[in-house]
Amino acid sequence: MTKTADRKFKAKCPAPSNPLNQAPLWLLALITFSGTVAMHMFVPALPAAAHDFQVSPGHVQLTLSAYIIGLALGQLFYGPVSDRFGRKKVLQCGVMLFILGSVGAWIASSIQMLIAARLVQALGGCSGLVLGKAIILDNFKGARATQRLALLSLIVMIGPGLAPLIGMTLVKLDGWRSIFAFLSLFGISSLILIWRMLPESSISQRQSAQTVIFNYATLLKSPRFWGFSLGGSLATTPLYAYIVAAPFIFIRDLHTSESEMALFLALNIFGAWIGNILVSRWIFRVTAKRLLQWGIGISFIAVIALCVYSLLGGLSKYTLVGMMMIFTLGAGIVSPVAMSEALSVNPKVAGSSSGIYGFLQMSVGALASYSATLGEKPLVMVVIVLLTCLLLAQLCLCMAYRTKSSA
Repeated sequence: MTKTADRKFKAKCPAPSNPLNQAPLWLLALITFSGTVAMHMFVPALPAAAHDFQVSPGHVQLTLSAYIIGLALGQLFYGPVSDRFGRKKVLQCGVMLFILGSVGAWIASSIQMLIAARLVQALGGCSGLVLGKAIILDNFKGARATQRLALLSLIVMIGPGLAPLIGMTLVKLDGWRSIFAFLSLFGISSLILIWRMLPESSISQRQSAQTVIFNYATLLKSPRFWGFSLGGSLATTPLYAYIVAAPFIFIRDLHTSESEMALFLALNIFGAWIGNILVSRWIFRVTAKRLLQWGIGISFIAVIALCVYSLLGGLSKYTLVGMMMIFTLGAGIVSPVAMSEALSVNPKVAGSSSGIYGFLQMSVGALASYSATLGEKPLVMVVIVLLTCLLLAQLCLCMAYRTKSSA
């Protein structure tokens, strides 16, 4: 009886494909969050850069828009290219592009040059977002892959949480350009670590371009892949709607100070962190489908409660923070599970899968952010966006599980 159970456990959690040739998890986290850290670190410096170049706040915000566009589009490129040529070489090229963009932003003499440099920086930084996850899928399958993705998310979340604080400190010490000096050194350090410590993990690097294209086309035709990818994105990245609307909700409507609002936004990370921890512990005992149902259910309850509090007029800043922490807890459960399910549909093109998944996340986040700015009541728009996205996420995941796996 015990031997049978043990065989079932091993079948569900297969050993890594190459246990002696794996990258350290902290290194994968480092290359994964480099792209998002560069985005969040510059946010506190926007007013200083606007003053330095004598441009409007809206003009300098284009540096953020350009970065988001580069982060989204670049992921579509790195996936299939890494499936053809391998992860390490492509990642090294991406990091070098990140360094080039960072140096360009550091020495920018005009706002136009800064915007262009930020686009280049993002096109390089997004390589880590794609390939960090793909490398895990190269080495782990099934529940173990989900666990490793959850642990990776735990570490990666530290970056965006600390990035604004680091950015604000650097601005106070030596101006906004010091942020890009720091990021240039960060990129150089990452490049050295990749060169010395990152082994090649892709089993697809020897395949022909025709084979990669065929597998990529097959992936795009898979309803199962689109179901998991869209479902995971719709259940997690609509949080950007809340982040964009937060200054208006907290400062204007709930009369909260800016420093207190920054702390409240940082607490979202802890909700997602707890969700990731739960996944890493439950994945060997609970099915992926059940975890996805639990995660969306938790987030849905939080949004409904937030809606009720708003209608009854009992909403306070602490209630809002509490409900959003519960929402991010649910999102933290869904994120690694949906990602693992999507990237496992066709393991031969894990890089392509990761790139498309990342692109969809950024696209949903951008659409949710824009939707939150419509209307005169930001909180109402946030609730509408979150509820709509959660319902669509549930439909997408149902479609994925009703479709037979083609892998």
